[in-house]
Amino acid sequence: MRVLITEDDADLRVAISVSLRGAGLAVDAVADLPGADEALAVNTYDCAVFDRMLPSGDSLPFVGAQRRAGSRVPVLFLTARDAVADRIAGLEHGDDYLVKPFAMAELIARVYSLCRRTPARPPAKLVCGDVELDTGRHEARRGGVLLTLTSKEFAVLELLISQQGQPVSRADLIARCWDAELEPRSNLLDVLIAQLRRKLRAPAVIHTVRGVGYRIDPG
Repeated sequence: MRVLITEDDADLRVAISVSLRGAGLAVDAVADLPGADEALAVNTYDCAVFDRMLPSGDSLPFVGAQRRAGSRVPVLFLTARDAVADRIAGLEHGDDYLVKPFAMAELIARVYSLCRRTPARPPAKLVCGDVELDTGRHEARRGGVLLTLTSKEFAVLELLISQQGQPVSRADLIARCWDAELEPRSNLLDVLIAQLRRKLRAPAVIHTVRGVGYRIDPG
């Protein structure tokens, strides 16, 4: 899952990014509304977090304009403004509202909750042959045996199974499971696929599609 953070306070922006990445999410972080506009135009996000008052303007009308243009990305507003009228306005224009200061654990929980609202997300349980994923519990099994996967390994396996039988490009895997900080030519994806294959054991279910990316088929 990929999240966009728009926060002008550099220290808070870094703290939120580090915490969400530690929770297994891919994160892009920008400091202003023009940066958010550019990111939303070129990337697909499962959730967006906006500081309410930014030097470049109030994010409330910006999000409203995005919604009128057809955006369906769930939005969480962060703000120090805790008046009832401000909270109502935030909920009318977005999907959730969190008053500063806040506990990072609560932010993570709210972001995950909003990510699950994203349209066309795969079902809670995915099956490919004897490989089973429970996305709600964040558990993976093969032949009934629980696998120990990292958050990134789980994310890659989830994306492959959600499109089983079809090749998933390297670009799509990187875009959905990492963030803008990963160099597209990095071999990190190949290393992770090798680790996944080892953990899934034989017979192999993840196959390389030369010149494209990877595909998973029932074993």
